[in-house]
Amino acid sequence: MKRIVLLDILRGFAIIGTLGTNIWIFAYLGDLNLVFGNTLEPWWSSGDRLLQTVMLLLVNGKFLGMLTLLFGAGMELKHQKAVRDGYRWPGVYIWSCALLLLDGLLHYIFVMEYDVLMSYAITGMIVSMIIHRSRRFILIMMGIAGSIHVIGVTGITALLAFESGSTLNGMDTITQLYASSTWWEQVIFRLNNFVFFRAESIAIIPLNIFLFLLGALLMRTGLFSNDESGRLKRKKLMIAGLAAGIPLNLLLLIPGGIMDIWVRYISAPVLTLGYLGIIAYGLEIGRFSRLFKRFGEIGEMALSCYILQNIMASVLFYGWGLGVGGHPSSLFILLSWLGICLLLMLFSHFWLRKYPLGPVEWLWRKLSISPASRRTSQDTSI
Repeated sequence: MKRIVLLDILRGFAIIGTLGTNIWIFAYLGDLNLVFGNTLEPWWSSGDRLLQTVMLLLVNGKFLGMLTLLFGAGMELKHQKAVRDGYRWPGVYIWSCALLLLDGLLHYIFVMEYDVLMSYAITGMIVSMIIHRSRRFILIMMGIAGSIHVIGVTGITALLAFESGSTLNGMDTITQLYASSTWWEQVIFRLNNFVFFRAESIAIIPLNIFLFLLGALLMRTGLFSNDESGRLKRKKLMIAGLAAGIPLNLLLLIPGGIMDIWVRYISAPVLTLGYLGIIAYGLEIGRFSRLFKRFGEIGEMALSCYILQNIMASVLFYGWGLGVGGHPSSLFILLSWLGICLLLMLFSHFWLRKYPLGPVEWLWRKLSISPASRRTSQDTSI
């Protein structure tokens, strides 16, 4: 299957954008109260707090939403290929989801407790049973999933508003563990607290379903095509996404942090559509072609780079590595993120000069194409 350059570039932006949020969790040794808690000082209280707020305002949830939407677009490509080649759907795509679930489980156990791949795998299995149905049915399922998500997140936000100043319990235990324990002790801790750490992955499945299906519909409309029609649709999407998304995301500035969760899980996906249009426009004008090519290379190795960036952040901040985590300045965290992004660009560039696939993508391809499924193999990029 011929790769779509825009999808690879968007995927590359999405990968490093997710790190833009996760880097704070690594830097604060897993203490979510220092990232999203409603006990934080006001954003205007210091330059350090202002820098943190601005960065999270730009990245928190936006690129996770983009990555989720792109998963749906990729699924639609695989569905179209299955239809063209006369293969039964979902067929081997379920096996691909099972591999993604295993990949996410290993990533959760050995690298990071807030892995998103497991949630994507389960969502993929669900959406694969919907995507081949009529547009009307897909829209109905989007409405149901979206409503469940909005009601749930709004309810949680309302509870937080009535409990101003409350904190998440158990964060001290986590920070002490990541500050001083061995890597293996952290692995055992993740296994012992599997249900607690996987709660978010289950809770966001309605949102994932909505965005998967939205990505599939956008692919069907030709939004990602390189013709004039595709460019016009992306421009309209960019205007709508920015017009609605910017005001909604400014709710993050409300003192007390009571809107943090609402912004991350409802406002951010709206602004994601604006980001998609901006990135596509940047590619079209061609002023930063080399930079966009580097993002595209990260996108080609999305799974490898996603795992690698979290490994590098673990080594940098956790006690068993360089141990600089705890309460580093926001400027140091920002520079650390930029440094890891640069390393990912270099790694993916030089790797793809020698090999056609990233290391995880190569293993994925080998496992996906079993003897029983060689005749029905499909592109395995996420």
